[in-house]
Amino acid sequence: MRLPSLNALRAFEAVARLGSLTRAAAELHVTPSAVRHQIRALEEDLGRTLLRRSGNALVPTEAANGALGHLRRAFDALADANRSLRSPARAPVLRVSAVPSFISAWLIPRLDAFHARHPEVTVQVDTNPQLTDFAREGVDLAVRYGLGGYPGLFECRLFSERYFPVCAPRLLDGPEPLAEPADLARHTLLHDAVRPRVGWPVWRDWLDAAGVLERVDPDSGTHYTMSMFAYQAAVAGQGVALGTTVLAMDLLAAGYLVKPFELELPTAYGYHIVCPPERRERGHVAAFIDWLLEAAGAACTGMEE
Repeated sequence: MRLPSLNALRAFEAVARLGSLTRAAAELHVTPSAVRHQIRALEEDLGRTLLRRSGNALVPTEAANGALGHLRRAFDALADANRSLRSPARAPVLRVSAVPSFISAWLIPRLDAFHARHPEVTVQVDTNPQLTDFAREGVDLAVRYGLGGYPGLFECRLFSERYFPVCAPRLLDGPEPLAEPADLARHTLLHDAVRPRVGWPVWRDWLDAAGVLERVDPDSGTHYTMSMFAYQAAVAGQGVALGTTVLAMDLLAAGYLVKPFELELPTAYGYHIVCPPERRERGHVAAFIDWLLEAAGAACTGMEE
């Protein structure tokens, strides 16, 4: 169906709303005669009278009145479309969820590199230690510390881990020097989980592997609910923490912590990138996953479950 002139429809709507050719002309920045011409042409095109005079005002006829609501909504929609086209494109927003210790120790010091590469992406970081409900929480991807195996999700192992004691440098040559693992009996052990899960890196396993479990109480010391607090206490010289590859790497590189012993043990726990398979293909999500893998020096070998 052929549509009437848009200018004529605008003129009709303005006159019907304002009740005057003169006021409609002022709003449309044309002359009253131009508005009159547009109304007359529209009436001829439609084959019906659209306006009638009532006193000093022009009002829509009964036939025309029913169409005005539709016409005004159409003009509102056109105005919204115009604003959308004229406004800058909305930057993509990437919402990432991860455990607080990983965000603090590894992600934040490196996030500027992602921003430099993808300045168009706005990153929102959600510090959530719990498993992510992607459908309910609106999260695009998560980095989780666990054993792996997340049914229904794209999964990629970001880091495998090893664990080992770490402490402030001054403890090595302090009043009770740490020359061998048995010397830990004279130091405070720092724990990063009050109730560790099966397979979690714990002092008991490391002391047993070092051959000093009978000489050092594996449950003594200070227990924290988050790894970041155990590391903070270790940096402050308050004891010896059980460090892991990812969380300790920057503190070791900066010299805030040292490894008093060489023995390292592997753990089944590691960091995993997880997200709904359909979100993996979104441009900004794929870019962040690629950057994570590059920054970690990892290759994505995980498969969609």
